[in-house]
Amino acid sequence: MSRHEKVDCRGLPCPQPVLKSREIIDSINPDTLQVQVDNEPALENVSRFLSTQGYALEKPEKNGDIWTIHASRGEAPATGSHEAAAPGPGAGETLRTMVFVSTSRLGTGDDELGSKLMQNFIKTLPEMGSSLWMLVFVNSGVKLAVKDSPVLETVQRLEENQVKILVCGTCLEFFGLTDAKDAGQTTNMLDIITAMSHADKVITV
Repeated sequence: MSRHEKVDCRGLPCPQPVLKSREIIDSINPDTLQVQVDNEPALENVSRFLSTQGYALEKPEKNGDIWTIHASRGEAPATGSHEAAAPGPGAGETLRTMVFVSTSRLGTGDDELGSKLMQNFIKTLPEMGSSLWMLVFVNSGVKLAVKDSPVLETVQRLEENQVKILVCGTCLEFFGLTDAKDAGQTTNMLDIITAMSHADKVITV
């Protein structure tokens, strides 16, 4: 007999919708799952999480400000709880460095100077070469990964070169920039913490 579960995640900030969905999967392991969310970051994060757990997703239904995600257990086994998580390097491999960007300006003092310094910092990151594994944007740092960002081209080029780009969904929503994101993967704090645990070095600015 197949098991079906409904999960109401309306009103929950990220990463709570993902955590609540994971709790249901870990405890019940339903064959089909219906998850309701009320913001786009949660829609993207929960959908991605369910996919990594071996669920096939239908096109989400939208009714007003509510999305309903329909998922059914596929034949493929789960590959891991989070796409951002990855095993550490093996012998002879390059260490994984995460750069954690929590602001759109570098340093304190003059805002105009701080903005220029941050632009220079981001544009110089390619010099790290293959050691740059992941670039994470949170708080006002998400403004660097949206349309009209002065460093968008650099960020997109890094992504094309296999650098993982994570952009905080809650932060995008706070600044009204969810639809303006033009690089990277919308993510949540659970994914970020998981990724940190797999990084060999974290540089915070």
